[in-house]
Amino acid sequence: MTRPLRILIGCETSGIARRAFDALGHDVWSCDIAPAEDGSNRHIRCDIRNGILKEGWDLLTVMHPPCTRLCRSGRRWMSGPGKWTQPKKLPKGRSLDDLRAEFELGVSVFTACWNAPIECVAIENPEMNDLAKDCMPKDLPRPQMVQPFWFGEPAYKSTGWYLRALPELVETNRLTEPKRNTDDWKRWNRIHRMPPGPDRARLRSRSFPGMMNAAADQWTTHTMERIAA
Repeated sequence: MTRPLRILIGCETSGIARRAFDALGHDVWSCDIAPAEDGSNRHIRCDIRNGILKEGWDLLTVMHPPCTRLCRSGRRWMSGPGKWTQPKKLPKGRSLDDLRAEFELGVSVFTACWNAPIECVAIENPEMNDLAKDCMPKDLPRPQMVQPFWFGEPAYKSTGWYLRALPELVETNRLTEPKRNTDDWKRWNRIHRMPPGPDRARLRSRSFPGMMNAAADQWTTHTMERIAA
């Protein structure tokens, strides 16, 4: 294969993943409802569900789709014992209708991306709770769980990748973990220890360049080999 791949980086504003794939010479675009932080002209402001997925991409990588209500840590806010019973407690200032709407949005975005007419797909998302799993496509595999420190980044953040027609990521530069409760260990846990604030969610979800460089190299190589076969 001689032509560059057409790659869509969905649900990203930082440009970290876009730049990693672009550095390899491919035709790469990012999209999100918010503008790109780096002001790139290769960023499209749109809802990823509104047609862009059908524009002939070779590879789709979805970075930060709405997942707060899909992950296991958010299960307690969605339902009490069993399925869709009244939660024992709700977040301050939030209604159950608010949380259900966020849940439906997360399901809608994820399933639209997974069902996109694109052969090679990677969607970043935590391991899902049972309520979310009930709404997912039947062919959805379990995620590959990776850590930033596998790719030279001194940080802890369990990251899930749901993959179709792509290989699991292979670690490239695994760092030695610091001893528990040391200053280095606390620094590695900075994402989990981040204080509340208006930018907390955005900063906690940012991609790690080391991981994205590995993803760009490994997934584009695999996609090109599939197309050439």
